[in-house]
Amino acid sequence: MPAPRSLTRLRNALTQAAATARGNPLRSSLATLAVATAVATMLLTTAGLEGVRQYALAVGARTVGSNTFVVAQVVAGQLSRQEVADRLRRNPPIRRADARYLDRVAREAILVAPTTQRAADISAGGRKYEAANVNGTTAELSRIRDLDIGEGRFFLPAEDQQAAQVAVIGNEIATTLFPASDPLGQVVRLGGRGFRVIGLVRPQGTGGGVSLDRYVYIPLTAFERTFGAPATLQVFATGRNIPSEEAEGAARAGMRARRQLQPGRPDTFDILSPEAARTFVLRLSDRIGAAAIPIAFMALLAAVVVVTNTVLVSVAQRTREIGIRRALGATRSEVTTEVVAEALLTAVVGGAIGLAVAWGVLSLAGRLAGLALPVPLTTALWSLAAAGGAGVIAGWYPARIASRIDPIEALRQE
Repeated sequence: MPAPRSLTRLRNALTQAAATARGNPLRSSLATLAVATAVATMLLTTAGLEGVRQYALAVGARTVGSNTFVVAQVVAGQLSRQEVADRLRRNPPIRRADARYLDRVAREAILVAPTTQRAADISAGGRKYEAANVNGTTAELSRIRDLDIGEGRFFLPAEDQQAAQVAVIGNEIATTLFPASDPLGQVVRLGGRGFRVIGLVRPQGTGGGVSLDRYVYIPLTAFERTFGAPATLQVFATGRNIPSEEAEGAARAGMRARRQLQPGRPDTFDILSPEAARTFVLRLSDRIGAAAIPIAFMALLAAVVVVTNTVLVSVAQRTREIGIRRALGATRSEVTTEVVAEALLTAVVGGAIGLAVAWGVLSLAGRLAGLALPVPLTTALWSLAAAGGAGVIAGWYPARIASRIDPIEALRQE
């Protein structure tokens, strides 16, 4: 029965390989370390990059909105400095009147929220939070974006119209100014004016190395009374039960009508769509991934070289032993299987160690950075399979040499 005989031969080969590895722990450890390093490198580059990619998309969805687009004077994005300067000269600032016009002519299609922001210190009692990101906006923003308010509420349209001095603050600001008390209902000082806290945003983490918990939201009218009229506005918008493309088209048509642009003339404003933001992140991650793949391949190639050298040394040291086994009836295929099994066992053990190390590093980095960096099961299995394949490749050449050992010549060696 060939199948049981093959299984027995494989089991005997693995047993012999394990005994050889135990007999030379230092040599085996070095080969195992090389494979572990290669597998850890592959996992850190693939799983880590995918985790960062997903996080970047999630942050983009939180900061802009998954179905939200922005009408702005200029969206810098991937523009050069010269292109940004040219657009600033061509595109007039966006004013409240533009937002009101857009809301009036496209109200059936889109919901808009003019917004501006600036850095300002915010204080309460004897505590101060420096350079908070203060956003002046309208009540509609809470309907356009998921602001993730955990306690309290966002301000109402009436409060926006009345320039009510109310504020919704981020978690970092709340814990800094009110470490031992409930911030709701408390008064904070902003731009020399008192604002009553009516809402708290849940912890958001960081995005692009910048904290997302340092935001303050106040009515746009109150912002203008406190800091003056902004140089330009950004208009957050989303479709009213229509696809994003149609909503963006309605906004573009409204802005072109507002600025009396004739057909064929370029827009004098920019629109940042969620798809454009996602495409930028995906393109960036693809470029990083293109560099990560050769790095992982080179690490695996280095591991193959180390394991090959290790098994070659093992074959050289066991020449007399292999000759005796050949003289006692061991076939060339059995010797070949045993040598390949030694390399395979070393690679698989190294791959498992590398998988464990990568999982630990990614888990620790995820906790420290507030990222989700899981190791998908398919990626883990693929890495172990790659390690096993590398072991087979590394053992092939030494196995050929071992199978060609002349028993007579081998027995003459001391």
